[in-house]
Amino acid sequence: MTQGKFIVVEGLEGAGKSNAQAQIVKAIEALSLIKGQQIEIVQTREPGGTPLAEKLRAIFKAELNGEVLTHKAELLVLYAARIQLVENIIKPALARGAFVIGDRHDLSSQAYQGAGRGFDTTFMNTLKTLVLEDFKPDLTLYLDIPPEIGLARARNRGQLDRIEQEAMSFFERVRAAYLGFAKNDKSIKTIDASLPIETVNDEIQSVMRTWLAY
Repeated sequence: MTQGKFIVVEGLEGAGKSNAQAQIVKAIEALSLIKGQQIEIVQTREPGGTPLAEKLRAIFKAELNGEVLTHKAELLVLYAARIQLVENIIKPALARGAFVIGDRHDLSSQAYQGAGRGFDTTFMNTLKTLVLEDFKPDLTLYLDIPPEIGLARARNRGQLDRIEQEAMSFFERVRAAYLGFAKNDKSIKTIDASLPIETVNDEIQSVMRTWLAY
């Protein structure tokens, strides 16, 4: 049985995470052909991915009729949704040998709530350890894009959600955090998402071929 792997796509709004997920699926399907065996692929998103986690996603994304979602409440909603997904979907899939492709995981909280909201690094690491213990992705593709380009793409998709309406300085802090994490973690591969889509796709395929060793 193929050993399960957890691959995560990270990045700012408008970075092209959905396209990157499709490219990862393509690379895994190519590996299936080479090995001559079908590899199960499970795709997830955060927050979300289970019935309860999807309800928490709606809370996270929505304007709450004038009620302010405090930064700590926002963070705890995300971790509640995350552990539901990890325990009920991701870990069982990995145990049966599936490749799980995640649209965001814990690195998003470290960047958006840690750096973006200004939570202390020690606090963030403590919370992560308490909730997730030592669970982490095998590979993360970080799609790097200047905030002004990513947000322009997001606006072209339609109405901006609660997070997408944050100030540019917020997203600049988030991006700086992502770049810092990628610099210090060999399991995070950075893709320049501001390049033409064909170039981005070629780079993703190159990273995946090297990582999957085919």
